[in-house]
Amino acid sequence: MDKFYDDDKLHEECGVFGIFSRNEDVALNTYWGLFALQHRGQESSGIAVTDGKHMQIKKGMGLVTDVFKDGVGGLEGHIAIGHVRYSTTGSNMAFNTQPLKVYFDGGDLALSHNGCVTNAGQLRKKLQADGVIFQTTVDTEVLLSLLARSRKATVEERFAEALNQIKGAFAIVIMTNDKIIAARDPYGFRPLCLGKLENGGWCVASESCAFDLVGAELVRDVKPGELVIIDSDASEPRSMIWAENLPEKTAHCIFEYVYFARNDSRIDEQDVYTARIQMGRELAKETKDVQADVVISAPDSGTPAAIGYSLESGIPFMEGLTKNRYVGRTFIQPTQQQRLNAVRLKLNPVRSVVAGKSVVIVDDSIVRGTTSGKVIKLLKDAGAKAVHVCISSPPVTDSCYYGIDTSERKELIAARCTNEEICRYIGADSLHYISMDGMKRAINAIDPEGLCCACFNADYPDNADRVVRKEPK
Repeated sequence: MDKFYDDDKLHEECGVFGIFSRNEDVALNTYWGLFALQHRGQESSGIAVTDGKHMQIKKGMGLVTDVFKDGVGGLEGHIAIGHVRYSTTGSNMAFNTQPLKVYFDGGDLALSHNGCVTNAGQLRKKLQADGVIFQTTVDTEVLLSLLARSRKATVEERFAEALNQIKGAFAIVIMTNDKIIAARDPYGFRPLCLGKLENGGWCVASESCAFDLVGAELVRDVKPGELVIIDSDASEPRSMIWAENLPEKTAHCIFEYVYFARNDSRIDEQDVYTARIQMGRELAKETKDVQADVVISAPDSGTPAAIGYSLESGIPFMEGLTKNRYVGRTFIQPTQQQRLNAVRLKLNPVRSVVAGKSVVIVDDSIVRGTTSGKVIKLLKDAGAKAVHVCISSPPVTDSCYYGIDTSERKELIAARCTNEEICRYIGADSLHYISMDGMKRAINAIDPEGLCCACFNADYPDNADRVVRKEPK
């Protein structure tokens, strides 16, 4: 992600993948699975593999292609798990990369985690008082300590006991020398799904798009509060509900459908691309007063909603901004004089599309507002008569405590400015957000009461804001 464009977006924390197969190259398939999940984290990646007796791990800072530029040779076995990370808890340092691997009285164990343990600080402080030594700053290590201290008979029972002591959002995959165990938080905040391999075997992943690359079929989503145990190629994975107190309603993260997930994924029986098209349609219904000649998107995340807007409004959709997809995580830094125009490194207007036109630009969100103004200026400098900004999510007004990198509330522009003030700040001719009801209608395969919208309304399903306030500073 380059600092001049994508830093004005919300970021998912991580992606996880696991596979059990005696007929496949599990290390290579995990590499492909992580490659498909790269959008969920770009800071570090890793793969752990076991042959039933020995567990090996390779991980490092950077993209999957960077860490495994020499391939996955030497990682031999029939079980593997992987991880891509974007840090929201724990610093972005090499010792925090996952999977985490430990040895305890039950043998080797590796763990990959997506989400955020909201009471990790309280648990860490208690464990440290009991003499536990931590080697990382990630909340995941707290879970490992709880699991290791459990006196239950089996690893899955130990895992379940540990899970019942933590709070927050999580999709977790652990691997021993003979099995994979995958768990999802009781609210279903973070996604996790189960797939079946064509040549025999099973896999789990944060998103179903990872299955397409490894030749697996989506079987189902892991249920909130469920453990899935994979210890055989042939037989169905075993299942148990680990959560002692399941909530009455789920709280699936609505931003998975707005922005995080890939268009080609299906999460909790909802097709992501369809939801985004429908968000654009709902947005168009709510902005019938906007008069425009062309609809464009903030590529690529705003494109499906922009297409939906065009389909509903009848205003033609065209590519008004060109995205440079070869801008990596690092590049030669511009001088201070050039910095104000650095957004051109990522985006540039197509003059023939926007010149002399009234333009609707559709994007998925406005977080800090720092980039929106630069993009609008580019469009007007290219000759656009007017720029109407339409956002396919409501204003982001509140912090997230469930593994999403939202700024402190004071940095969220919608938390401190009115709609009119934001419109003036970014230089738009008008600014329109989709309504909460409109957004929920677009996600029509899920009960609207089973979605977490806390970043829009501060309604935290498990009172995470209170838990975090109690965390040691």
